Amino acid sequence: MKTTIEAFIDEHRALLNNCLDGLTEEQARARLVSSRTTLLGLVKHATFVEKVWFVEGITGKPRTELGLPATPDESFVLTDEDTIESIRRAHSEACEDSRRATADLTLDFVLTGNRRGPLTLSWVYSHVLRELAQHCGHADILREQLLRPLRTD
Repeated sequence: MKTTIEAFIDEHRALLNNCLDGLTEEQARARLVSSRTTLLGLVKHATFVEKVWFVEGITGKPRTELGLPATPDESFVLTDEDTIESIRRAHSEACEDSRRATADLTLDFVLTGNRRGPLTLSWVYSHVLRELAQHCGHADILREQLLRPLRTD
């Protein structure tokens, strides 16, 4: 079962990372909705998610020590240094770190470092998969807005 869940998570990690394929920096940063959500911001946020659930959650190290924003909303904020390449690389590295951190854990392993309190790896995997699936949907819609002009007929 663990292998199956990890395969689904990895599929969604890749889908989200790949949402930046073929885009210009301008397109990746385009704000098409009233929130801070952009395609580049979604992948940056996914990096935050990996670190919160699989580094903070397992090690208990505080977000400040990990160099993470205090809130999920702040994790969408882009800096001038953020590029498609740098964000994709950071996301890929965070995913690999997550895989290493959970490789020897069982689904009933209890992560004690999360702010919500003790949670099983099974619960965390389910939550992360749900979140990644939601963000893949957001990315699909944003890409559609960017790449397929609205039809008026």
